[in-house]
Amino acid sequence: MATSIKIDDTLKTRIQQLAEQRQRSPHWIMREALRQYVEREEARESFKQEALDSWAAYQETGKHLTGQETRAWLGSWGTDSETELPKCHD
Repeated sequence: MATSIKIDDTLKTRIQQLAEQRQRSPHWIMREALRQYVEREEARESFKQEALDSWAAYQETGKHLTGQETRAWLGSWGTDSETELPKCHD
C-alpha cells in the first residue's frame, strides 16, 4: 500500500539530518516513527479498554482490592517474601 504524506520543509530537513546522523534513509526514519507511534497508541487503547472492562466487572460484582492491599502486594515484588495476588472481595 503506497501512501504519501505532506510535511513542511522544516520537518523534512530535521528528518534528513537525523537520517544522516543515524546512517539511515529518511524513509526508514519516517517508517520507524510511524511504527512506534502506532504501537504506543495501540498499547494506550488496550490499557484504556482493560480499565473500562475492569470498571464494568466491578460494577457487576462489586469485587475489588483496596489500595492498601494492592500496595502491599506490589511492595512484595522482587523480595524474598513476594506474595501472590490477593483475592478480590466485596
